[in-house]
Amino acid sequence: MLGIDHYFVFLISGLVLNITPGSDTLYILGRSLAQGKGAGMMSVFGIISGAVVHTVLAAFGLSLILMKSVVAFQLIKWLGAAYLFYMGIKALRAKSAAAGVKEMGRTANRKIYMQGFLTNLLNPKVALFYLAFLPQFVSVDNTYGALPFLILGLTFITTGTLWCTLVVIGTDLASRRLRSGAMAKYLNKITGVIFIALGIKLLRAVKP
Repeated sequence: MLGIDHYFVFLISGLVLNITPGSDTLYILGRSLAQGKGAGMMSVFGIISGAVVHTVLAAFGLSLILMKSVVAFQLIKWLGAAYLFYMGIKALRAKSAAAGVKEMGRTANRKIYMQGFLTNLLNPKVALFYLAFLPQFVSVDNTYGALPFLILGLTFITTGTLWCTLVVIGTDLASRRLRSGAMAKYLNKITGVIFIALGIKLLRAVKP
């Protein structure tokens, strides 16, 4: 099918990978926990956009630069980690989760969208994942160019979006009372710790 082998196997594999807790899921969980459903969904949209860029890069072979260049890999890794540390410290210094929800109303949605986009885009492990995972389901005699890569990538992104939306809704419902109760002042602290932990995890990433 359009240069793709075992599409159903890819679909099931993608679903399993999507529901396995990873950096994107934890990031979305942190945003939803502290700022609610609106911020969570904007983060999802940002991460989706980053994933689309990674899909295109993998489809046209540009991600090979990260695989072959230690310097490029390390540079993007450090930029991504620094950005996560910045957001983590900012969340730790926030006064309360209630303030975070108000900020959602004052701050352009584009800001939260861009934060999600950059956390995904500046993660070299995501680029290498697409480069390693997608080709396994592309026919060896593929004559459709980048098309099968794009179809597989968009399929993975679609199932991931559905899963992340469920994470946002579930986290928002579970934390709604907390954001208006005595625990409200601690939610941003928890979110900050999550972001910093993700930054540390990214720093520990080793080029394959």
